[in-house]
Parts: sequence; C-alpha cells; structure tokens
Amino acid sequence: MIAEVTGYTYGTEVVAKSPLSIEEFELLKQTVLFTEEDEKYLHLAGEVLQDRIEAVLDLWYSFVASHSHLAYYFSRVENHQMIEEYLVAVRKRFHQWILDTCNRSYDRDWLNYQQEIGLRHTHAKKNQTDGVQSVPHIGLRYIIAFIYPITATIKPFLAKKGHSSEDVEKMYQAWFKSVVLQVTLWSYPYANEGDF
Repeated sequence: MIAEVTGYTYGTEVVAKSPLSIEEFELLKQTVLFTEEDEKYLHLAGEVLQDRIEAVLDLWYSFVASHSHLAYYFSRVENHQMIEEYLVAVRKRFHQWILDTCNRSYDRDWLNYQQEIGLRHTHAKKNQTDGVQSVPHIGLRYIIAFIYPITATIKPFLAKKGHSSEDVEKMYQAWFKSVVLQVTLWSYPYANEGDF
C-alpha cells in the first residue's frame, strides 16, 4: 500500500458489504474462467508493475484528460473545471487498486471492497470520500467501456522485465479476467433490485 491513501478503507468496518454470497462469487469467477493460476500470474504481474505503476497511471490519466466526456467526472458541478485535489486523491487510490488487483486474495474482504468501489461511482457515494462538489454520478456505460483501455494498455508494461511471451500473455489474461470480474461487481449498485 502507498502511504496516506485518503479514503482507502479496504477490510474495515466502514466498507459496504457485498450482497453476493461467497458461493455466488465463486460462480462468477468460474464464469470469467478465473482460476488459482490466474491469481498466481496476477502476483507475478504485481511484481512486474510495482515500480511502473506511476507510468501506467500517467498513461491512463492522459487518456481520460484527452476525452472531455471522461474528464467531466472529475470536474466541478458549477463550472466543469477540473478539481486537481480530487484527481490527486483518486490517483492514489487507483495506484492502490493496481496493487490490490495483483496482490490481494479474492476473498470476502476483496468482494466487499468491489461493492464499495461500485457505490463510489454512483449517486449513493460519489464525491463523499473526498468531500468534493463534482458531478454526482458516473454513467455505467463508461465504467464498462473503460475495461478495454485499462486492459489493452497494460500488456506493454507486463513485458518490460524480460519474462517469456507465454508468461506475459498469462499475466495479461489474468489481468483481463480480473478487470472484467471487478467491473461486473461494480455494476451491482447500478442494477435494479433483483436484476443483477
């Protein structure tokens, strides 16, 4: 974990509880073909990415900044100017999210934190963590669509430490499965009762 990550509440009592049972979670993992081998390759990806996370975030942040419809979600309600302190705080949590994606056990605490992350993108909790007056909700379409950029752009970083092409591919596939799994879980707060 990086030092002083405002709003990083993983494993604490304040984190929302996922409505999914562990059994339902296991079925979801099976659906995306997520296995123990994927966890092993995510740990390897974590070792590879550990000293490259800021470069990854530079790339992702430049992507968001270059698309006004995405940057909008980091802007002030009244004038749509970017909120710099909000961008900085979210970046620290994004850094930690990469570490958690690679290094955490995909257990009840992890599952609960996905519910928390999902809520923080919706009317229920957006802006509360950082006490900002930004737009109150991120459309689900952009959460889902963001799967591609944060997956496609990671592969070159995974190849930077001389691992075999087979190992790089396995790290990449594990990352892809994890991102799909997480975005699926983040979608829960957007679903009507009984529709998830």
